[in-house]
Amino acid sequence: MKRPRPRWQVETLEQVALIGHLTRWIALGVASGALAGLSSFVFLEGLDRITSFRLDHEWLLWLLPAAGLVIGLAYHYVGGRAAQGNALLIDQIHQPTEWVPRRMAPLVLVGTWVTHLFGGSAGREGTALQMSGSLSDALARALGLDDEDRKMLLIAALAGGFGAVFGVPLAGAVFALEVQSIGRVRYEALVPALTASVVGELVVSGLGYQHRLRPQFDITVNTLLIGKVAVAGLVFGLAGAALAELTHAIKRLLARVAWPPLRPVIGGAAVIGLAALFGRDYLGLSLALMDRSLAGDQLSFAVFALKIVFTAVTLGCAFPGGEVTPLFVIGATLGAALATPLHLPVALLAAVGLVAVFAGAANVPLACTIMGVELFGAGAVVPIAVGCVISYVFSSHRGIYPTQRIHAAKGPTRIDGRPTLHSWADRHGKPKGRLDL
Repeated sequence: MKRPRPRWQVETLEQVALIGHLTRWIALGVASGALAGLSSFVFLEGLDRITSFRLDHEWLLWLLPAAGLVIGLAYHYVGGRAAQGNALLIDQIHQPTEWVPRRMAPLVLVGTWVTHLFGGSAGREGTALQMSGSLSDALARALGLDDEDRKMLLIAALAGGFGAVFGVPLAGAVFALEVQSIGRVRYEALVPALTASVVGELVVSGLGYQHRLRPQFDITVNTLLIGKVAVAGLVFGLAGAALAELTHAIKRLLARVAWPPLRPVIGGAAVIGLAALFGRDYLGLSLALMDRSLAGDQLSFAVFALKIVFTAVTLGCAFPGGEVTPLFVIGATLGAALATPLHLPVALLAAVGLVAVFAGAANVPLACTIMGVELFGAGAVVPIAVGCVISYVFSSHRGIYPTQRIHAAKGPTRIDGRPTLHSWADRHGKPKGRLDL
């Protein structure tokens, strides 16, 4: 009969095994982050040039329906499962049943460039995440990783793509750990996620791409300030939910169009009509609106509402891109509008709104709080945290990612003995997970 090993020997063996485990996942995180950084650099450089070209050639907007037809045909006849976008990546993290298509990366890259070239109102994060996820899953396929390792590497890919495209490595890591499930943070993937996010951002900056610097705040916190920011946070949460709901509603409406390539054609015509009525400020990323808000310009409530409509029409009609940068613009402009009635500094509430609307729409309050600190400095961390948390709670269980699962309720699950929890997915037959009511 073997004698049991001494405790010190067992602990030593565990530490040696841990070093090997960490080394392996740091190496995989570096590889995933490098892929994310390289693809994000190519995307961002191209997007900046495309945006400048569009602004110099306003007639390109009239070709948006034709561009939509080209995109629709490509995704219909070539895309396959790649058309599911971010939803597919999150779904594969939950249940890895099929490889992420390798064609997802080039399709979403070119498709997003085309969307922005002709004036579609879309963002950047969806493209970065899908490129990074597709490339990292191709790496997992080449290395023969099993399902559990694939999950970890896909989480790292999300972190790398997010951190690289926005220049926020800490927020990128937490976003990837937080985004798959409402109410759960997957700490088991912390090492590869943080590694990939940091490496992704280092690659982008090392290749020469400069993310915009944002104003830094040093706020004196008091009860009145926190109360006002909490009120604004409620409105921010409803704004994030409004974009998610309107986008989903447009998708359901256009699902009645029998031939899918026709859907972005309809959307392109609708965007042209909106631009004719309300102007071109809401096309593309609309970063000028966000910059004005952060500079302290007071904007009307119509600005954020119109950006919601332009973005929901573009994304709801199946143009590729992302929701996050439009959510930044929506949040910043809404904060600038709320600042006057709440008697708060415009730039401060615009900064809080920038991250808080995204926190509610994507159900990632921790990541958005950290992002706010990375963008605007630690001096504003308290109002940023309050805005993000309140927005997260009041966005209910709606969200921009339909395959996100519910792990824990945000509030009471019963009132007078009746269930109160109704997520978008629950109401439309796409379960986000079980929650005992």
